[in-house]
Amino acid sequence: MRVLSTLLLIPLFVKVLAQEKTGGGPATKHDYQSDVARMRKIVIESLYSHKDVFLRELVSNANDAIEKWRILALKEGLENNNPLNITIKLVPDEVKGGGKIILTDTGIGMTPEELTKNLGTLAKSGTAEFLKAANEKNGAQLIGQFGLGFYSSFLVASDVYVASLPPPTKENPDPVQHVFASSTDATSFEVYRDPRGNTLQRGTEITLVLKDDSLKYLMEYKVKDLIEKHSAFSTAHPIYLYTSRMDDVPLEEGDEGYEPPKPKKEKKEKKEEEKDESEEKKEDDEEELKEADEEEEEEEEVPVKTKKVKVENWVQLNDQPPLWTRDPKSINDTEYIDFYRATYKEPNDPLAWHHFKGDTGSGTSFRALFYLPSAIPQDFWNSPKSTSESVRLYVKRVFITNDLGEQALPKWISWMKAIIDADDLPLNVSRETLQSTKFLSQAKQVLIKRLIQLLTRIASEDQAKFKRIMKAGYSALLKLGAVESAKDRTKILSIIRFKTNLRESVTLDQYIEKKRKGQDQMFYLAGVGQEPDDLAKSVFVEKLTARGYEVLLFTEPMDEILFSQVRDWKDMKLQDVAKEGLKFGDEDEDKEAEEAALKEATEKYQPLIDYLKEEGKEMVSGVQISNRLVTSPCAIVASQQGYSSNMQRLLASQHTQDAQQKMIQEWARKQRVLEINPKSPLIQGLLAKWKQVNDVEEGEEKDPELVEELKEVSSILIDGALVRSGFDVADANLFFYRVDRVLRRSLGVSETAEADATVKPAPEEVEAVETPKQELPDLEADEDLSKVEEFEAPFDPSEQIRMATQNFMKEPETVAPEGGAPDLPVINLEDDVASAEAEKPAHDEL
Repeated sequence: MRVLSTLLLIPLFVKVLAQEKTGGGPATKHDYQSDVARMRKIVIESLYSHKDVFLRELVSNANDAIEKWRILALKEGLENNNPLNITIKLVPDEVKGGGKIILTDTGIGMTPEELTKNLGTLAKSGTAEFLKAANEKNGAQLIGQFGLGFYSSFLVASDVYVASLPPPTKENPDPVQHVFASSTDATSFEVYRDPRGNTLQRGTEITLVLKDDSLKYLMEYKVKDLIEKHSAFSTAHPIYLYTSRMDDVPLEEGDEGYEPPKPKKEKKEKKEEEKDESEEKKEDDEEELKEADEEEEEEEEVPVKTKKVKVENWVQLNDQPPLWTRDPKSINDTEYIDFYRATYKEPNDPLAWHHFKGDTGSGTSFRALFYLPSAIPQDFWNSPKSTSESVRLYVKRVFITNDLGEQALPKWISWMKAIIDADDLPLNVSRETLQSTKFLSQAKQVLIKRLIQLLTRIASEDQAKFKRIMKAGYSALLKLGAVESAKDRTKILSIIRFKTNLRESVTLDQYIEKKRKGQDQMFYLAGVGQEPDDLAKSVFVEKLTARGYEVLLFTEPMDEILFSQVRDWKDMKLQDVAKEGLKFGDEDEDKEAEEAALKEATEKYQPLIDYLKEEGKEMVSGVQISNRLVTSPCAIVASQQGYSSNMQRLLASQHTQDAQQKMIQEWARKQRVLEINPKSPLIQGLLAKWKQVNDVEEGEEKDPELVEELKEVSSILIDGALVRSGFDVADANLFFYRVDRVLRRSLGVSETAEADATVKPAPEEVEAVETPKQELPDLEADEDLSKVEEFEAPFDPSEQIRMATQNFMKEPETVAPEGGAPDLPVINLEDDVASAEAEKPAHDEL
C-alpha cells in the first residue's frame, strides 16, 4: 500500500463533516414516489445478500463520477487542477459510541437539480445519458446505475448526507455546494445549500452515519479487506484511507517535564586534563579516575523522556494495478509473480501462469489470467467435491463473485488461481450474481483447454520445469482429470509422464514408439507408495525385463483407478502383469516347442501342483506353471476377475463398506493363482520332497515327521509368495512361527526349547475405592427452561489481534506502472466450446 503524508493531501480532502442543516439557504423537501419508496425498501431490506457490498457500490459510483469529469475535461479542454482520487475517512464518536464513514471523490460533482434527479429517483443515473451526450462509449469504463448503488448505503447507515459541488461552467460560473439528506425510514429527502460553504474544490462527499449493528466498518482492517476484495482493481484512480496511530517521540523544549541536556563538553575537557596529570600520579589516583569514568557513563545512560504523538497518514489501498488488462508482452516475470503473491497472499512463487484474451462470439470480450500454485492445498483430497473459491469473476474490473455455483471448475482443476474479467455481463439488479450462466460454462471449458495447452507446451519446451510441476503433485491431479473428464481424457493422458523399468520418463505415445515386434499390449505394474526402482525388481517383471520389454510402473493411487477405465491406447490394450494371462506377443514364432515344453513341465510337476492346490485352497483358486518367472521360485497373480495386490490395498482403505461389498471383495480376493517356476532349485527340491514323502509301499503309512515337514515348507512357500507378490498373509503369527522353526533346525537349536519367561511381577493392588453410583437422567420428565443456564458468548480474538498488529505492519511505498491495456491475442470462445463433445463429462466420486 502506498502511504502519503497528511500534509500533502490536506488541500485535496475535506476536513469538516457534512452534517444536518444548521444555517444557509432554505431546504427543499421532496417526497419519494410510492413506487420508488417501495422499491427503495426492497433494496435496503432484501436486495443485497451482504452488507459489505455498500462500499463496493459507493466506490464504483465515485469512479463513474471521476470518469465523467475526466472525459468532459478532455472533450471541453477544461483545466484539471485537482488530482483524481477517492478518499475514505473513518470517524468514530468517542463520546456517544457511534461513528461515521466519509467517502469523497474529485469527480464531476452534482448540481441541486442533479442531486434530486440522480439520488431521489431509484436507478436513475446520469451514466447512460452522459455517455450518449459525450459520445465516448468506448472510452469510459462505467458500470451500474448510480441511484441503485447509492441506496445500498442505507444497509449500514441510519442517515446519509451527500455534499456535492459541480465544476464551473458557462451557464453556472460560480457553483454552490449543496447537500442531499435522507434517512433509512424517511419517506422524503431534503436538498439544501451546504451551511459550511464550498468546502469541496470539486466532487462529491458522502457521509454515512452508521447504525449500531454496523460499527464494525469503523475498523481500518475491515475497510481494507473490503476494498481489496471488491474494488482493488475497479478503478484506475487511487483510493486512499485515512489512518492514524500513536507514536512515542522525545519531549521538546516547552513540553511539560522537559529537561535540557547537561553540558558534556566541559566535563570531557576537564577529564582529559585530569587524565594527563594522572600519568605522573600513583596507582591510587588511577583507580579514582576509573571510578569517576564509571559514574559519568551511568549519568549518560539516563532514559530520554517521551510523549505520545498522533501520526496521521493517507494510505493507498489499490496500489496493485489490474495486471490482466495489460499486454502480456509488456509484463515481465517479476510483475506476474509479485501480482500473484500480493493478490492471493501466497508466500511462494507460482510454478507457471497463462495470460490471454477471448471473446464469446456474441460481442462479450474478456481477459483471463490463471496461475499454477507452488503446492496443492492440503485438504484437496479430503472432499470428493470441488469447494474452490479461487476463481474470481470481475465485470469491468469490479469483483462480482468467486462462487460459480453449478459452473464451478471440476474437482481436478479446482486448485487453479484464476481471474476472469468480462467487459459486460448480464447481472442481477444487485450486481452480485449473473443472470445467465452460459458465459461461465464457456469460460470453464476455456480454462480447462488453456491449462492443457500450457502444460503441453511446457512439457515440450522446458522439461525441467515440467518435472518440477509434476513433482509438486500435479501428476495425480491430471490423472484425476482423465478419470473425471471423458471428453478431455485423450488430451490429458498425452501430457502425463510415467516411469518404466527401462526409462526414467515416457509418455504413452513414446512407449508405443519403442514397442517390440509382435507386441500388441502395453505392460504395466501398479504398486502404491513404492519406489519405482523397487517396483522394477518385482517378481512380475522378471522375464519382461530380462527379455527387454518395457513395463509402465504406477506408484500413485490414481494410476490403477485410471487404467481400470482406460482399457487401451491407440489400439494397444493395457496388460496388468500382476494378473494371469500374460502374453509377450511372439508366442507364435516357436509355438509348438513352447507348448511341448509347457506340457512336459505340467506333467512332471502335476503331483506337486495338486498338493499345493489342496494346501493353499483358502488363499488361491489354482496352481499352474509360470511363464513370467526367471529366478524366483513362485508368485501369486490375480485372475482377470480378481483384485491385484495394489487394488486390494486401495479397497481395504475404504471405511464405508456394506455386507454385499465385503462379500464381493472376499470372493475377488480368492481369485488368484499360484504360479511356480519349474526351473527354480527350490521348486525342484520341493517336488523331490513330495516324492520322498509318498514313496511308500502299498498299505504302509507315511512318515508323520516328513509329512509335517513338507506341509510346513509348503505353507512357508505359499505365504512367502503372498508377501513377495504384495499380498498380506492370512495369519502373520503362524507364518513367523513356522519360519522360527525352520531357523531353529538350520541352527541346530531344539524346536521345543523355550526362552526364560521370568519377569518382575507388578506391585500389589491398591485398596479398592467404591465408585459412587451415577444416577441416570429421567428422559420422560418435563423440561423447566427457567433452570437452563445461559452460556457466555465465545471469545472473539479478532479485535485484540487487530490492535496488536495495527502498528506493526507498515508496507513500503510502491509506484503503480503506467500504461493502458494493449490488445491481447484473441481467442473465439464459441469455437472452443463448439469443439467440445456434446455429452456432459462424468464426475466420479473417489
